[in-house]
Amino acid sequence: MAHTPTTSHGHSDTALAAAGGLVVFAAVMLLIVGVLDIIRGIMGIAQDEVFITTPNYIFQFDVTSWGWLHLIFGIMAAVVGAALFKAPLWGRVAGIVIAAFVILVNFLSLPYYPFWAIIAIAISGFVIWALCIVSPEDMR
Repeated sequence: MAHTPTTSHGHSDTALAAAGGLVVFAAVMLLIVGVLDIIRGIMGIAQDEVFITTPNYIFQFDVTSWGWLHLIFGIMAAVVGAALFKAPLWGRVAGIVIAAFVILVNFLSLPYYPFWAIIAIAISGFVIWALCIVSPEDMR
């Protein structure tokens, strides 16, 4: 029977590598969704004719307003995504919170750019999953 090396905390090297890999995955995905939302925000601010408009939508704002929301949350997502490469606990908590807000903003703006919103929602869901599945003890 093969022996799996363990750390002083009783975790195997494989478990530590998997935990670290999931946090790096979340960091990269959060950076990607942040950059996508920054681009989407700039598009909404600069030229709002790019987006389709839905009449009688309950969350109907000016497309420029949606652009500013996406730009702000995109910048925050990219900053937190970059911070996750060092895997501090505050970065993981902030990553979960920012990803949740990105999901909310993209869900509310689904009628304006549906395909892009669905992609951002899916990526953010993977970020939340990756950051929640790894316990702080696994990162030691």
